[in-house]
Amino acid sequence: MFELAISIAIGVALVIAIVALVRTSDRAAQDREAADRASAALAAQTQSTADEREVRGLILASMEEGVLLFDPDGTRVFANEAIHRHLGDVPDSADRLRPTGLRDAVRRSGFVGAHIGTEVETGVPTRWLRAAAQPAGTDGSVLLVLRDVTEARRLDAVRRDFVANASHELKTPVAAIQAAAETLASGAADDPVAARRFAAQLERDAHRLSRIVSDLLDLSRLETGSERSDRVAIDALVTEEAERRGKDASDADVALRTTTDGVPAISGSTRDLRLMIGNLIDNAIRYSQPGGAVDVRVRAEPSAVLISIHDEGVGIPQRDLPRIFERFYRVDQARSRDTGGTGLGLSIVKHVCENHGGTVSVESELGVGSTFEVRLPTDAPDTTL
Repeated sequence: MFELAISIAIGVALVIAIVALVRTSDRAAQDREAADRASAALAAQTQSTADEREVRGLILASMEEGVLLFDPDGTRVFANEAIHRHLGDVPDSADRLRPTGLRDAVRRSGFVGAHIGTEVETGVPTRWLRAAAQPAGTDGSVLLVLRDVTEARRLDAVRRDFVANASHELKTPVAAIQAAAETLASGAADDPVAARRFAAQLERDAHRLSRIVSDLLDLSRLETGSERSDRVAIDALVTEEAERRGKDASDADVALRTTTDGVPAISGSTRDLRLMIGNLIDNAIRYSQPGGAVDVRVRAEPSAVLISIHDEGVGIPQRDLPRIFERFYRVDQARSRDTGGTGLGLSIVKHVCENHGGTVSVESELGVGSTFEVRLPTDAPDTTL
């Protein structure tokens, strides 16, 4: 009996030991699984952080705005690629920022803990930068963001000049019409000779006003692009426009000659190209001297059609050549108004040309004449907005 009891006890102990061993093994396996899961989660979090950092880096690198981050001591801790386009060499400290307006904005933002905005002038040629400095956290760090607003400023100036010039150009014929009408109403109608003179003036100024309004409408339309849905034979279009202006040339004692070689048709707007060609021929006739000639030629070039219009007129001073395509810009104010010019014709030419993917250039010499050349690609991409 004693030996049996001992055997039973040993068996029970062995079972208990085996159970304990199994439990320990299970617990170790569970611990290993938990460790593996934690390791995988940490790796995933690390990878996610790296991915997020890479994405942020790509975003900051692709920004047009320049970004600078300064710590509370004014030391630069981050700069994206765009900042070098705006400032060139970027200093390591806010105290060495140039122009000084940027340094002052960073200092004030860090001191008062608020957004500070300013615009500064820099570079040659002159460029304008809009700066925004703001706190980056509560420790005194400052984030500086720079945006180039040079083009926006230029466009604002162009718009202001356009409004002022348009108002002036419209005011002149309106005032003349009003004066002639008042004169007729006050008794000139009783004088047939005077009445005819003032009536002719009314007609002339009303026609001028109509041309200005028409050109303004065309220019506004062209600024949104051209619908290039036609196949346009440029040589035929030039011939038609020259024929339409034959009487104007004859009245001005100017010989109008056209030469058209066989050229391929291009994709474009017949209406707009007709407007462009008509304006160039009108200008050539208007500024030619009596007894002179205007030569219009169309020829093919590799992948392009060239329209050349040469006159033997008064010519254009070299200092004025860069500006002649501006709206309302006139080389000779008095002559332009006397001949019925609106100051918008060459601006219209430039817009039509650009809408068709082409280029326009001019060569001129005072007292000798001018040559305008328009190149229109035969396979230009559609630039319609």
